[in-house]
Amino acid sequence: MKMTRTLAAVCTACLLMPAAGVTAQASMPDTPQQSAAVAAVGLDDPAKKEIAMKIVSSAENSSLDWRAQFKYIEDIDDGRGYTGGIIGFCSGTHDMLELVREYTKRKPGNVLAKYLPALERVDGSDSHEGLDPNYTKDWKTAAKDKVFQDAQEFERDRVYFNPAVNRAKQDGLRTLGQFAYYDAIVMHGDGGDATSFSSIRKRALAKAKPPAQGGDETAYLNAFLDARVWAMKQEEAHSDTSRVDTAQRVFLKNKNFDLNTPLSWKVYGDSFSIK
Repeated sequence: MKMTRTLAAVCTACLLMPAAGVTAQASMPDTPQQSAAVAAVGLDDPAKKEIAMKIVSSAENSSLDWRAQFKYIEDIDDGRGYTGGIIGFCSGTHDMLELVREYTKRKPGNVLAKYLPALERVDGSDSHEGLDPNYTKDWKTAAKDKVFQDAQEFERDRVYFNPAVNRAKQDGLRTLGQFAYYDAIVMHGDGGDATSFSSIRKRALAKAKPPAQGGDETAYLNAFLDARVWAMKQEEAHSDTSRVDTAQRVFLKNKNFDLNTPLSWKVYGDSFSIK
């Protein structure tokens, strides 16, 4: 699949760090009934999903305004060709091709439809053949179209968000764990290689059991984040692991399993907060 853009944002470093005094906490449920109530509100709750989108955007775009990223597109020299849109769809990793196909299904004859043959040819490479010189300009034109925006959100959810959240819920993880899965699948995709999301999860399972198997949630999430850091270090473009170290790990240390606000963090030295 892909990894997301390390983008123009790749010039800064990654995710979150709670500011002094922020100690959002969530206690562990004491009964099966409480557990069920907690499980009912996950990352797919609209308010929590909005938080997730902002956190990812802060790491990838140095901005909480994730909706402003529909128009984003550039080649960040990571071997994946063009990276664009709200989740870093890449011309070299198939998901950009699937996005333009979805857009064209919804709106035949759109400004990007003519690039489908070229996107099919460059899939799996970093080539721009058949895309230059006007593809990026036409992408930005398409980004003004609500149909294209909806297609981006649909593909984000179909390929990344829904599979990650569903898998995390099956593992008995609350909102923070669901976010950890989502952030991992966004960056690493879910292919068959050693650094894919499924392989990261497999490494974690070798070290600890998730709550659904009777394990401790904190221990399992630490194992998952350890595996994630290992995967990131396998690729130069992702070798800065602050996305985990000063973000998800800090939320975990604070026992903020439900990603409750207020949240404050630093990304690449820039400060962000959600009240």
